[in-house]
Amino acid sequence: QVHVVESGGGLVQPGGSLRLSCAASGSISSISTMAWYRQAPGKERESIASITRGGITKYADSVKGRFTIFRDNAKNTVHLQMNSLKPEDTAVYYCRADTIWNRIYWGQGTQVTASS
Repeated sequence: QVHVVESGGGLVQPGGSLRLSCAASGSISSISTMAWYRQAPGKERESIASITRGGITKYADSVKGRFTIFRDNAKNTVHLQMNSLKPEDTAVYYCRADTIWNRIYWGQGTQVTASS
C-alpha cells in the first residue's frame, strides 16, 4: 500500500513560479514511477511529467522547458517546479505513484491557478 499527498498549490500571476510537492509513504520500495497529472475544468486528466526509479524523466510538450520534476529520496518526495506559468496551466494537479505490482495510487489533488 502506498499513500501520496500533494502540497504547494495556490494562486500565482502569469509568468510566476510554484513548486508542488508529493510526499509518499507506505511501501516506498515498491514504487517504480511517480508522475504529475492535471485536470482543467471540462477537460480530461492529462499526464504532464514523470520520473522513474532510475531517474528517467518525461514531459508533456505543453510544459517542456518550463516544468521540472525531481526527487528528494531522503524525504520520499517528488517535486514539480513550475516556471513561466500561463493561464492555461490552471488546473487541479494530481500526484500518481505506480508500483512494481502494477498498482496505481493517486493523491487528493492541489489547485493551481495562474491568473492576474
